[in-house]
Amino acid sequence: MDRIMYKDDLLYCEGVSVEEIVKKVGTPLYIYSANTILDHYRKFDAAFEKVEHLICYSVKVNSNIAIIKLLSDEGSGFDIVSGGELYRVIEACSDTSKVVYAGVGKTDDEITMALKNNIMLFNIESFTEAERINEIAKKMGRVANIAVRINPDVEAKTHKFIITGTKENKFGLPIDKAFEIFAFLKDLKALNVVGIHSHIGSQLVSVEPYIKAVSKLNKLINNLRTNGFKIEILNIGGGYGIIYKDENPPTPFELSNAILPLIKDLNLKLLMEPGRLIVGNSGILVTKVLYYKESYSKNFVIVDAGMNDLIRPAFYEAYHRVEYIRKRSDTELKKVDIVGPVCESADFFAQDYEMNIPLSGDLLAIRSAGAYGFSMASNYNSRPRCAEVLVDGKDFRIIRKRESYRDIIRGESL
Repeated sequence: MDRIMYKDDLLYCEGVSVEEIVKKVGTPLYIYSANTILDHYRKFDAAFEKVEHLICYSVKVNSNIAIIKLLSDEGSGFDIVSGGELYRVIEACSDTSKVVYAGVGKTDDEITMALKNNIMLFNIESFTEAERINEIAKKMGRVANIAVRINPDVEAKTHKFIITGTKENKFGLPIDKAFEIFAFLKDLKALNVVGIHSHIGSQLVSVEPYIKAVSKLNKLINNLRTNGFKIEILNIGGGYGIIYKDENPPTPFELSNAILPLIKDLNLKLLMEPGRLIVGNSGILVTKVLYYKESYSKNFVIVDAGMNDLIRPAFYEAYHRVEYIRKRSDTELKKVDIVGPVCESADFFAQDYEMNIPLSGDLLAIRSAGAYGFSMASNYNSRPRCAEVLVDGKDFRIIRKRESYRDIIRGESL
């Protein structure tokens, strides 16, 4: 169910008109639908109810503490990749017992922080990382639960920058080194090896890569167990795709129907790390039209949001649908580039996009912006980061204030 929809030519998020929010908060502005987030989480959770499982929301996708709190209250765990993300979870809900810590470059301070806060487990990505966690845990008198991240060398048909499970990627350990790493871990007494982790890419719109990866991991788990290694957890990662334009990603139930038969005899706990699927289509970036400009072979719509607010089009050449907040049909239909004020040619949200020419002051919604939007925002060009709003039914609240110029120089000194 799309809770960001038109009512009489005016765009609403749940029961609140976007225009009403803009009048109080200004632009640019991220708006999220709380009930869309909850609906997506609950559907994913229900799809895997036949097995013991834990959904660990991927904090990097949208890390606002209000959204972390919203999902924590539903019983979600969390997938983190930094000490900062762990800090967010602590601030949002204080429960770190369902935190899974991934990432190739954990520092000593981050490892110490995670151990002090009794996280569920670390996903380790190298022999040297295992040694480091073991050393720190031993000094602290702790035992760290770990899963070994395995790179299954499965091609995920997605953008080259978000493929993570092939031989060329920095993530995980080669599947053919699995026995070597597990044998190595036996001698590290401050580590408790509980499982296997894999993550093959992001924005995947087919079940086939998951089937290939889980099939390989199924065989590996059986071989490891035969040789005396204990495997209690299988974490299949995230990367579940959403609709931006004309994609046809599998539903959570289609995913579970494909994956569960492959693990039904393994008798283990299944972990998953969805992020984009939970929040991607819950959010929009609202921006105001500043100017319209005709150039040589291009027509430009210049808006007040920039690539510092939403970098996906510049970074991945990603498509985002753009809509009027108040529908307009009284101007000429043309192909335009929708661009921001940042001093980069990559500062665009859409190119050769057909729409009725907007007038200065018109409001536009950039759709499917709930994932990798604000969390990848920056202060490039010394632009303050925008505000974030969470809508719940007929109510909305600011969950991040718009930055001021003073905010962007905080921490600097002459």
